[in-house]
Amino acid sequence: MSIRVVGAGLYRTGTKSLKAALERLLGRPSYHMAEVFLHPEHIPIWHDAALGRMPDWTEFLQGYSATLDAPAAYFWPELSTAFPDALVLLSVRSAESWWSSASQTVMRTEGLVSPEWDAMNDAISSSRFASSTKTKEAAIRGFNLHNDRVRSEVDSSRLLEWTAGDGWEPICSALGVPVPDEPFLHTNTRQEWAARERARTTASDRS
Repeated sequence: MSIRVVGAGLYRTGTKSLKAALERLLGRPSYHMAEVFLHPEHIPIWHDAALGRMPDWTEFLQGYSATLDAPAAYFWPELSTAFPDALVLLSVRSAESWWSSASQTVMRTEGLVSPEWDAMNDAISSSRFASSTKTKEAAIRGFNLHNDRVRSEVDSSRLLEWTAGDGWEPICSALGVPVPDEPFLHTNTRQEWAARERARTTASDRS
């Protein structure tokens, strides 16, 4: 089985919830930023991709059924071409709420992981994001430009625009699978993120 869903939505648009949902529906792992934490050997691969040296996507993503979140979301054009039968899933939220969440979570991790991680993120941001993330205005402009590009370049027949409140039904309909008889799981809230970062900082201080 190859990639069935190419996630084009940026971080803090429900991508961790989508990871759990798609793994439930498709029965295989989804490639999310969490995978890069688990596989630091992937960092140079994404860094090279940001510099224009793309991997063999089929080989690199073997074993996964979906891609979600950064860094993969920045490479949705290449991934949607590599997997032409995949659904392109654009997870969205209002730009203001995205900034409020992202600025208090993902955008505060610079320097907290590793120099290699920061170099990868810098290369991706400079080559793939349509603006800066240094100010609210610039970040929101980049967020909107990213989403508008997906909407304009992906054929409507394979594009699903989704928000966290939409739940199972649109995804299941697009994939042609039954709707699970269970609530849609909403995870990785801002509070959960903060608790996880506190635990990581405490562990680092003790080491």
